[in-house]
Amino acid sequence: MISGVFSVRMWGPVGFLTSLAYCVHQRRAAGAEPRRADGQHPVDRSPLELKMVQVVFRHGARSPLKPLPQEEQQAEWNLQLLEVPPQTQFDYTITNLAGGPKPHSPFDSQYHETKLKGGMFAGQLTNVGMQQMFALGERLRKNYVEDIPFLSPAFNPLEVFVRSTNIYRNLESTRCLLAGLFQCQKEGPIIIHADEASSEVLYPNYQNCWSLRERTRGRRQAASLQPGISEDLQKVKEGMGITSNDGVDFLSLFDNMAAEQVHSLLSCPTLKRFARMIEQRAVDTALYVMQREDRESLQMAVGPFLHILENNLLKAVDPATPPGKTRKLYLYAAHDVTLMPLLITLGIFDHKWPPFAVDLTMELYQHRESKEWFVQLYYRGEEQVPKGCPDRLCPLDNFLNTISVYTLNPEKYHTLCSQVPVMELGNGE
Repeated sequence: MISGVFSVRMWGPVGFLTSLAYCVHQRRAAGAEPRRADGQHPVDRSPLELKMVQVVFRHGARSPLKPLPQEEQQAEWNLQLLEVPPQTQFDYTITNLAGGPKPHSPFDSQYHETKLKGGMFAGQLTNVGMQQMFALGERLRKNYVEDIPFLSPAFNPLEVFVRSTNIYRNLESTRCLLAGLFQCQKEGPIIIHADEASSEVLYPNYQNCWSLRERTRGRRQAASLQPGISEDLQKVKEGMGITSNDGVDFLSLFDNMAAEQVHSLLSCPTLKRFARMIEQRAVDTALYVMQREDRESLQMAVGPFLHILENNLLKAVDPATPPGKTRKLYLYAAHDVTLMPLLITLGIFDHKWPPFAVDLTMELYQHRESKEWFVQLYYRGEEQVPKGCPDRLCPLDNFLNTISVYTLNPEKYHTLCSQVPVMELGNGE
């Protein structure tokens, strides 16, 4: 551990704090009844002005990343699942973060080495996933174009910044979301920014962060041996006729089960019978690997991404920021392994695996009179109360104090990633 890296920053008030007694305000959703069950009425939003929205989302439904050992228990991944719904067609260009040529994607090359039963490759976005992302885009349109005239009805590159991991299913998911959000209308070129795999921070980068890789390697090996997880895994594997030495764990079981379920392709009765337990044990396995009490691991997993989100907030509230240096909407196409630690750091993890096409949305508001700043957080379209916040409408300084515990700037990230990790005792390492 190095001095200064883990010190907690305390943010002073970003705006002039007033004595306004804000109660929880109700999220407007397309055709939905009020979600609140506590009898409180929506707060008057008229004093608040929406200034910026950041959306982190998981890609849509896809084929499994790795098939189960027995071919007779594998689903048929027919190539018809790759047919693109016409309404999702929307042209885009991919560049690196500096605006140069599209980086190489080693992950896509690896996925193409695994051909599934039926003809599809591993990890391919399906038309079910494309429709999910289009629907998410339509919900965002309802929120930020129709209910509140915040965004232009057509894509405007001066208003929207788009970044994705350089994996084809994420790039295509982003296309479908944009098609739904802007109904295939644009006033300029759509540029999706992507980074090199070695330096990507939109997911925990085990390739680039040596300390994170070494810190979690033993945990991944030991997770399936933990009491409860071990017994349940043996029960499922016996029901499927899988031997004990085939490398199957709850993460691979859940990955296959979730992909098959969303496509109505569940081929193995044992997966259906143990579906709830498989998801819970997959979450338990992931939490064991991440160790939510291990702040350093969470910092290395999502700290650089939190730094990006934090910087966007700070630039938006800084009156010295030149015009054109911020956007109204920031879109980030990420993964379940991104969202889970993000939710943990924010204190809103619901102990369920982040599903396909799920979104974490962060709204920034300013009070028209007091000029005080607030953050409103949503997960799966539902209001959340981040830890350290008095209510769903969170003063910005409170929110910044919460994420500053885990935020890492690039210099600190690279320093921390290069350190020799301190191994815990008693966890199998």
